Amino acid sequence: MLCKSGSQSERNQSVGSRLTKNDFSVVGLVGRHDKPMIADSLHTVLEVLHAADRTVLIEQQTASLIPTVIDEVITRSDLERCDLVVVVGGDGSILGVARDLAHTNVPVLGVNRGGLGFLADISPDQIESRLNDVLAGQFRLEIHFLLEHKVVREGKVVHSSPALNDVVVNSGSITRMMDFELYVNDEFVYEQRSDGLIVSTPTGSTAYALSAGGPIMHPTLNALAIVPMFPHTLTSRPLVIGGDSKVSVMINAENQYPLVSADSQVSYVLHPRDEVHIQKFPHGLNIAYPSTHSFYEACRSKLDWGSRLGGSGTQ
Repeated sequence: MLCKSGSQSERNQSVGSRLTKNDFSVVGLVGRHDKPMIADSLHTVLEVLHAADRTVLIEQQTASLIPTVIDEVITRSDLERCDLVVVVGGDGSILGVARDLAHTNVPVLGVNRGGLGFLADISPDQIESRLNDVLAGQFRLEIHFLLEHKVVREGKVVHSSPALNDVVVNSGSITRMMDFELYVNDEFVYEQRSDGLIVSTPTGSTAYALSAGGPIMHPTLNALAIVPMFPHTLTSRPLVIGGDSKVSVMINAENQYPLVSADSQVSYVLHPRDEVHIQKFPHGLNIAYPSTHSFYEACRSKLDWGSRLGGSGTQ
């Protein structure tokens, strides 16, 4: 179990010092279900795990992509039996696993078969070398905190969901704006007319919030970014607040069927006068990276920071 006292860096060191290659004796495998072409990467992962004499548990929908496997097939909820879960897909695949596993403290390791891949750090051609390194204890562990949003209607919680990247409140239509009030720690911030609002963790700062003009935050920061979406008032700008703050969005009466979503994967239709309360989730997600992982190198390569003006790229 994770140590709950001390700073996040202390918790990272505490957890990392307890994890050795022996702790990864049971490894779960999850793949992106709608991409049959990832089967080759799944097979490579399996070959490495079998050669390292690890017990492998394969999530049942993933098993359908590789029907010849002889390993134990399990349900999604049984992933908590694992010492490590390897996710083959993109960052979106890790987001789904994060909501399922955050309460378990089981580390997640990502193999990128998607887009940018800030969370899924291992490329397909690196699977054998990097996965063997991790199994041998050469890895870094980062604790990424999640958010939880609760929808309160007439004094009762009618919906809730955790989110690793962001919680988004939007109008529900690309042709319609919405009106809402924003509070931080019960203190009024502003009333806004816009397409909606993104409340992002540092992990999510390189995702939807970045596209909306939000700041890039290092994943170890204890902070939240509040990013307005196409505000009617051009002076509305992203706001960075403390990570332990409570953010409340009050839906005004004139709005028709706006939405709240967690990681753009779990959505719920809001009613006029609903309240959306957003706070840090009690549990964080442990993400395992190869020891060579660098957030800044990921930014250079994935956001093209390495390009010289008028010349070739630099390392």
